[in-house]
Amino acid sequence: MQNHAYFGRVLARLFCSLAILVLVGCASQPSKETQVRGDIATYALSLLNAPYVWGGQDIETGFDCSGFVSHVYRKAAGIDLRGNAASMAKAGRIVNKSEVLTGDLVFFNTTGKPASHVGIYVGDNKFVHASNPRTGVRVDRLDNKYYAARFEGTKTLLPAHGLLAAAAP
Repeated sequence: MQNHAYFGRVLARLFCSLAILVLVGCASQPSKETQVRGDIATYALSLLNAPYVWGGQDIETGFDCSGFVSHVYRKAAGIDLRGNAASMAKAGRIVNKSEVLTGDLVFFNTTGKPASHVGIYVGDNKFVHASNPRTGVRVDRLDNKYYAARFEGTKTLLPAHGLLAAAAP
């Protein structure tokens, strides 16, 4: 029974990854930035259903929100992003919600403290995040009643246009 659940999670991750690859692959000759943004989203979506663990930072043990974001950025983009959600909110530059791009960070106040939760925007008004111990890594919508009421803003560590200077080759 446990093998069936694992197999189901692997299939779900594979399906989501393939869907992103198809969407990203439709563009001809993507820029390095577009490619890195797609890599971030694809990798983040491949981790769906990974367990939530307070302080967790890797696939073996599970993730909390900031551990998930730092893991994805390190593995998919070669960007070392450390600290909790509040410290991540101090990095990068502010992006208008209407101009948020795949791979940008979205911040929420879920505990009464500014930037207490972070996720990765994956397009179509959706973001991936390590939500809680019950649901683990999942996709939610920015206009979801809970998250819309707690939304604080978006930041990017990636340039809006042009070459990606921050990512490792």
